[in-house]
Amino acid sequence: MSTLMLGVSGLRGLVGESLSPEVIGAYAHAFISHLKATETPSNGKHFVVVFGRDSRPSGGFVRDAAVAALTASGAHVIDLGVVTTPGTAMMVKRLNADAGIVATASHNPIIWNGLKLLDRRGIAPPPTFISKVIERFRSGERAYVSVDKLVASSSSDQTNTHHVDRVLSHVDVLGIASKRFKVVIDSINGAGCVGGSTLLSKLGCSVIQINGEPTGQFAHEPEPTEKNLIGLCEEVRRQKAHVGFAQDPDADRLAIVDENGRYIGEEYTLAIAAEYILRKRPGSLAAANLSTSRMLDDIATRHGGRVIRTPVGEANVVEGMLAHNAVIGGEGNGGVIDPRIVAGRDSLTSIAYTLALMAEENRPLSQIVDDLPKYVIIKDKFECRREDANRAVAALQNHFANEKVDTQDGIRIDWPDAWVHARPSNTEPIMRIIAEAPTRESAESRIKQVQQIVHQTLATSH
Repeated sequence: MSTLMLGVSGLRGLVGESLSPEVIGAYAHAFISHLKATETPSNGKHFVVVFGRDSRPSGGFVRDAAVAALTASGAHVIDLGVVTTPGTAMMVKRLNADAGIVATASHNPIIWNGLKLLDRRGIAPPPTFISKVIERFRSGERAYVSVDKLVASSSSDQTNTHHVDRVLSHVDVLGIASKRFKVVIDSINGAGCVGGSTLLSKLGCSVIQINGEPTGQFAHEPEPTEKNLIGLCEEVRRQKAHVGFAQDPDADRLAIVDENGRYIGEEYTLAIAAEYILRKRPGSLAAANLSTSRMLDDIATRHGGRVIRTPVGEANVVEGMLAHNAVIGGEGNGGVIDPRIVAGRDSLTSIAYTLALMAEENRPLSQIVDDLPKYVIIKDKFECRREDANRAVAALQNHFANEKVDTQDGIRIDWPDAWVHARPSNTEPIMRIIAEAPTRESAESRIKQVQQIVHQTLATSH
C-alpha cells in the first residue's frame, strides 16, 4: 500500500497494486458516510453525487467500484461519463448535487488512477473534512443501507455542452471567429478531447487535433511540459498554425505553443489569462499560490490591482479567491481559474482567453508573450522528513527576519527583484525550494543562499 496517496483532493494509487476495487469502494463509502454525518441532503431525502472520469482504461472499474459503494450507502449517483474535471465541478451545482467525485490521476502516467472529491460548491472540501474522510477510510467501518433506502443511479450527457457554452458566454465569439485562427490542439487522448475541439470549432477556428480520441492511451508522457510536447511544437510549425494548445488528461491544465512552435511555458498560461481579464476589470484582485511567478503581480499592478497569495494547492487558491472576491487566479502549472465559469482550474477557459487576447491585440502570440514580464524560475527538491523541513523553515525565518516573508506554506522570502519559496511537500517526504529572478544568475544565487542555510540546519540536526 506504499504507493497509495491520500491528500487534500482525494486518493491516488497504482492500478493493480495499491488501487484495487476494494480500496476504491472503501474510500467512496468513507466520503459519503462523512457527508451523511455532517450535512443534510439538498433535496431533503438522499444525497446526490455526480461522478465523472477521465479516459484512462482503468476508469471503468474505478467508476463501478465507487458507484457500487455510493449506491449501497443510499446515495443517488449521476454518471456523467468521460468528462473533464472542471466539467464535473460545473455539473455539481447545475444538477443541485451534494457532492462530486472524479476518477482521475491528473497528469500522472496511465498506471495511476484515483478519486478526486468535490463538495456541493464544486471545489475540493476543506482539509479538516478530508482528514475525517481518511480517518473513516482507515478505520474500515461500513454502514450500508437497507434495500428500501436504495436509490437507482442515473446518467447525464450534457457536461461538455454546458461547459463549452459557459466558456463561450465570457468571450467575444464573433471577434475571435473573425480572425479565423488555425489551431493545433493535443488532447493527449484524455477527457478534454470533445470539449476542446468543440470549443475551438464554435470559436470559428480551423482545428487540427492530435491525440484526439478519448481512449486513455496517452501518446506521450501526459504532463504538459516542454520535453513531452515536441510533437505538438513540430505540428504547429508544419501546419503554420497561429497557436498550439496541450491539455492534460483531465483537462484542467493547459500549456501553450506560439506560432513559431516555441513552447512558452506553463507559467505564461495564467499570465495571458490575467492580462485579458484584468485589462477589462482594472483595480481587481488576482490570486495565486506562493510558488507561482511574479509575472502575475506585475500584470495586476499594471492594471491597478494586486495579487492574493495562498498556500500551494488548487483548493487553497480557490478558497483565497472566494474569500477576497478575486476575478482571476490559478497556479503556475498551466491552471487558470475564473470563478464565474468554474471555481477550479480549466483548460477550456485558458484556451478561450488566449484566443480572445490574440484577437484583441491583432498580432502574433510570440509578440504578446515577448511583451510580458520576464523572469527565470529554478526548482530544486530533495528527500527530507517533514520535521526536518519544518526545522529548516524555522532557520530560514530567523535568518531572513529583516526581509519580507510569508509563512503560510513553508516560507517565501521576497526581495525587490526576486523571491525564494521553501516548503515541505504535502504528499511525499521531500522539501521543495523554488527561486525566481529576472536572470538565471540571480535566481541561482538566491536559491544557493537558501540551500546553504537549509543544508547547514539539516546537517546539525542529526
